Amino acid sequence: MAYLEIKGLGRDFPGVVALNGVDLTIELGRTHILAGENGAGKSTLVKILTGTDRPTRGQVTIDGRDPVVDPAAYRSVAYVPQELTLFPQMTVAENLFMPFDRTGHGGPLFNRRVLMEEARSYLDRFGIEAKPDDLVAYVSVSDQQLLQIARASTNKDMKVLILDEPTSALTRVEVDRVFKVIRGFLDRDHAVVFISHKMEEVFEIGDDYTVLRNGEKVESGRVSDITEADLIRAMSGRHLAMDDHFRPDGPVGGAIMQVRGLSGSRFQDVSFDLRRGEILGFAGLVGAGRTEVMQTIFGYLKASGGDVEVEGKQWVLNDTWRSVTGGMLYLSEERKHHGIFPMLSLRENIGISLFKETVGSLGISKGRERNAVQKIIDDFGIRTSGMAKRISNLSGGNQQKAIIGRAMATRPRILIFDEPTKGIDIRTKAEIYRIMKELAQDGVGVVLVSSEINELRRCASRIITMHTGRVTGEFNTATTDTETLVGAIFGTEAKADAI
Repeated sequence: MAYLEIKGLGRDFPGVVALNGVDLTIELGRTHILAGENGAGKSTLVKILTGTDRPTRGQVTIDGRDPVVDPAAYRSVAYVPQELTLFPQMTVAENLFMPFDRTGHGGPLFNRRVLMEEARSYLDRFGIEAKPDDLVAYVSVSDQQLLQIARASTNKDMKVLILDEPTSALTRVEVDRVFKVIRGFLDRDHAVVFISHKMEEVFEIGDDYTVLRNGEKVESGRVSDITEADLIRAMSGRHLAMDDHFRPDGPVGGAIMQVRGLSGSRFQDVSFDLRRGEILGFAGLVGAGRTEVMQTIFGYLKASGGDVEVEGKQWVLNDTWRSVTGGMLYLSEERKHHGIFPMLSLRENIGISLFKETVGSLGISKGRERNAVQKIIDDFGIRTSGMAKRISNLSGGNQQKAIIGRAMATRPRILIFDEPTKGIDIRTKAEIYRIMKELAQDGVGVVLVSSEINELRRCASRIITMHTGRVTGEFNTATTDTETLVGAIFGTEAKADAI
């Protein structure tokens, strides 16, 4: 029997039909996959199910109640967004149980000791390594992602848990932990709505599915009755070859960057060469030190030892300004916090890197800026109704392409991508892979940090593996099997290939 049901749901915005005639049935004890490309209408649907938006037409029923008439019904639906929404200057325990009245910790008899003790049980259950009294600002991204899921589970009224790309910042180890938690929810007669662009996860955890495309439901049924190719075709409206590779085709040149004995926060004695004409991949568990290495090279984190050379010249460490002016850019995995100016328009977000082209004696030329921004929109296939649109209202994939286009406007020599396809649909992933390949073939040094082995195998010419802050291997992607890579990720020392 359906616990949550929608019929003929529609939501209109000025000039846009976001949802049209959507039906959906959610049953307790089952995982329902909500599939669709970025911009298909999934976010609008979630907003309606959680009460943050109202439908233009149609009906929503939660446990037999109309939540528009009885808003208390919304309390049984918990939502974990893709982006981190924690309070960085508050403790892990405080974030876990907010709002306190919803989780039973409010009132005049607030007891911090009890709060901390109860938090430990949740941290153990979800495998979160942080302590209850740690500030969230100093907790790893993967633990923050798990903390958001744990926080949703503290809602005593929750019966339906909506997870939006919950594994985007997690490795396979953390994914297994999340799936174990999900199965625990199902055993206790809850329902899980799971939004993901990772096909292997969809088929591993899903029971039922609904596909949205252009705001309409195009298909639904049991996951066991559909193939991966059919699901991708339903989402995109066309066939996409998922076994294509995007490794650069041209000859590999000499080293554009040489790293020797680099040490810093969470890593030691890292050495490697980045060669012109290749994509160099970095693989490892979350916490292995991959991001810290890249942020140290870029100057965001302080180096404690070692040195870096770019095109034969000593690179100045510990100085992000010198990195940017020297032609190196680092694209963070956290687009919302480190990649975009969410309250500004697409034009302003791109135009901020175009001062040399657009500034004149009287200031910025709006005409030149519009022309330059439009060229980037066209060149990188950014889908938008106009450059005046606020960038936070674009899909994650289009935000990422705007960030890449903005970066390329500065003509970098080295471009570091850290989890560039996090939360991005399959078709847009392929577009970003093609962009990286073209950049490498044009002579830009490209580094790809990714938690997805399949992504690294499809894009990287070579893969360097790390474990607990140290390099465990260097591999030619075309001649190395996945088992060997996974072994190195888990700490098995591997002799570097003769590449």
